Amino acid sequence: MPELPDITVYIEALAARVVGQTLDRTRIAKPFLLRSVDPPISAANGKHVTGVRRMGKRIVLELEDDLFLVVHLMIAGRLRWVPAGGKVPGKVGLAAFDFPNGTLILTEAGSKRRASLWLVRGKESLEQFARGGLEVLDAGIEEFTERLMRENHTLKRSLTDPRLFSGIGNAYSDEILHRAKLSPVKHTRRLTEEEVARLFDATRAVLVEWTERLRKESGGDFPTKVTAFREEMAVHGKFGQPCPVCGTPVQRIRYADNETNYCPRCQTDGKLLADRALSRLLKQDWPKSIDELTWS
Repeated sequence: MPELPDITVYIEALAARVVGQTLDRTRIAKPFLLRSVDPPISAANGKHVTGVRRMGKRIVLELEDDLFLVVHLMIAGRLRWVPAGGKVPGKVGLAAFDFPNGTLILTEAGSKRRASLWLVRGKESLEQFARGGLEVLDAGIEEFTERLMRENHTLKRSLTDPRLFSGIGNAYSDEILHRAKLSPVKHTRRLTEEEVARLFDATRAVLVEWTERLRKESGGDFPTKVTAFREEMAVHGKFGQPCPVCGTPVQRIRYADNETNYCPRCQTDGKLLADRALSRLLKQDWPKSIDELTWS
């Protein structure tokens, strides 16, 4: 799922292309995408774009007449910028937004259709999409600490909870926790003051560094390589590969459709965290440490 760095670069690219332009036409290729009925999607046609912004992991196009187009890409949704009047791809294409200077295409790969589009009128209606998460890059450590300690959850769950923190998902939470040298399953209220400060610094550093990296990668063009798995990442998606800090094979915890990656030496004092599926299968044969796994 595109997270804060990816969405930020998308928004910057969109703003440079559509702010001040007229949305000539909206073409919906897959009816499931549109989740609102009033006002009708046709009400956006012919309206000028006055701004583009991020709400958590959602992209909002602000239109004249107090209208707002809200796009949630979910896991596999992506945006493309093509010449004006471009065709919506048959298999993955969901919608097209036609402007005089180009067409914005919304696609979604895979069989699970989760991306969504809303058209709402008025700022009050827009508030339904606000999850209340803290914008870490605009906050101080006191605000960060208050959010972190608000509920006693694991660090992984807290960082990815949109009610607590805005724009952080599965990928960047792995990178943040590795940078902070903290276990993904450590509970928030067990953190020391020094660990909270380390986590705060790591969160800001990872989000800023990756936003800058993605900006540089796109080079002013519309982003085309938006993915949760990148070669330069330290641990996310790197199961079995060496940790760039200590060389220990990166481990994982799998649950539902998600996977948490971590370095057992850098983050858990050598302890292997129980995988909900595999550890239950192996039971007493499940190795408790990275050393047992290495020498088994």
